[in-house]
Amino acid sequence: MQVISAQFITSNTDYLKCPPDKFPEFAFIGRSNVGKSSLINSITFHKKLAKTSQTPGKTQLINHFLINDNWYLVDLPGYGYAQVSKEKRKEFEKMILDYLINRKSLTCLFLLVDLRLKPQSVDIAFMERMAEEQIPFYLVFTKADKLSQKQVDDNFKHYQDFLLQSWEALPKMFITSAEKHQGREEILASIQELIDTSPYKSRKS
Repeated sequence: MQVISAQFITSNTDYLKCPPDKFPEFAFIGRSNVGKSSLINSITFHKKLAKTSQTPGKTQLINHFLINDNWYLVDLPGYGYAQVSKEKRKEFEKMILDYLINRKSLTCLFLLVDLRLKPQSVDIAFMERMAEEQIPFYLVFTKADKLSQKQVDDNFKHYQDFLLQSWEALPKMFITSAEKHQGREEILASIQELIDTSPYKSRKS
């Protein structure tokens, strides 16, 4: 897939106010310092599509971007140790889960984890919640450029082995680097495959 166009459409705190369910949606989420905005900009080849920041927790809304006039990329707030109050964190959690559970056109969630780190309890807990809610997700490992190839291979295998201790089957996985655009083509190809079988692909106004 080639990204011909990418435009910001709207930001919301309520899934009921999101755009009409006429295109398949692919949401991106991860801990608040995982490099989500940088990866989104890499995937779309738009350097300033998603706002990047040195401060974790920059994304605080459900952000819809229309890609190629036929699918939505959805940038969701991060989770984990963003520097926000406990009350605000609860608001984020409800906003995110309401969207993920109720949004009919959500086709797949891309869950980002930092490849440099051992499996984090907050990430594992989120994966388990997605499985419980039967929300399809792919696993995206970020920041591969910060590691040697041996470290990439070792950390990736360690993560797989860790998950297989409690999961019967693993989700599709991608190793990425926003800096080098690594994994970009693979992610876009997987999105195209899902678009081709989506009931929303032909619902154009």
